[in-house]
Amino acid sequence: MYKRIIRPILFLLEPEWVHHFSFTAIRLMHCIPFVGLFIRVQYQVKNPKLVREVFGIKFPNPVGLAAGFDKDAKLFKELSNFGFGFIEIGTVTPKPQGGNPKPRLFRLKKDKGIINRMGFNNEGVAAAFKRLKRNKNIIIGGNIGKNKTTPNENAQEDYLICFEALFDVVDYFVVNVSSPNTPNLRDLQEKAPLTALLNVLQERNASKPKRKPILLKIAPDLTDTQLSDIIDIVATTQIDGVIATNTTLSRKGLQSEATLTQQAGGLSGKPLTNRSTEVIRFLHQQSKGAFPIIGVGGIHTPKDAQEKLNAGASLIQLYTGFVYEGPKVVSKINNVLL
Repeated sequence: MYKRIIRPILFLLEPEWVHHFSFTAIRLMHCIPFVGLFIRVQYQVKNPKLVREVFGIKFPNPVGLAAGFDKDAKLFKELSNFGFGFIEIGTVTPKPQGGNPKPRLFRLKKDKGIINRMGFNNEGVAAAFKRLKRNKNIIIGGNIGKNKTTPNENAQEDYLICFEALFDVVDYFVVNVSSPNTPNLRDLQEKAPLTALLNVLQERNASKPKRKPILLKIAPDLTDTQLSDIIDIVATTQIDGVIATNTTLSRKGLQSEATLTQQAGGLSGKPLTNRSTEVIRFLHQQSKGAFPIIGVGGIHTPKDAQEKLNAGASLIQLYTGFVYEGPKVVSKINNVLL
């Protein structure tokens, strides 16, 4: 029904408007008695064989929702009803920011991809904290970044502000230095500034009564040499894992119209499937499985998910695949994994 009726209608409309409309629709649906229960029955797959224990957290299943979908933690409870084993909110920044000018979200329907240049639009970390205080049993990842106006030399302060604010309401943290839509952010992926940033966060983490896992989200556009540096950085800073990968700047092999493919921003979806799997495999093999990897990028089918796991991912995340394939894709993946 989703791919035959709902998606064709939604895809006639402006992407960012559809995103907000869908949020409102899902929230209103859940106001109707028993709708949440009905959705859980339809989409959740519960089986002990699906449980994964990764960096000290027990996940009910390995399929999560990637950051960027529920930036401000407005719908994590409702979205979890569709069968996700965990929800990653963000990217959040210390101060609210509107992001880049619109339009900034583009569907590449022929390629099953999306280009976005959102620019960390969010209501700020305080707003996310307020909503997450209501969470009871959903595993939440907190994806944190810096404000656009914060120069890179002051970036550590922004990440620390977000880390402190969310510490009591998330289960793990993700340090996002790989979005292509904040000017100069990817410069923080270089070995020296990244090591310094992660060490500062780890020092603050160690001062807590009980530390939280810290993961690093990396770009798919890194060279093998840079990926080897990432392995060294993980070992040096002793962070808990890596999320591979963020969106790509590459436009190789696209079939959609040039007016779409030439848009600035990060590309996600099917065109990213193979490259993200290559990055996962490289990190896993070269590190000899030294740290957990969450695989994300172009997962539209159970086969895509299995390839990520076979390459070395411990968990996986969806975003664009959820948009194109609909909510049933989560249960399809979990059923095939069983």
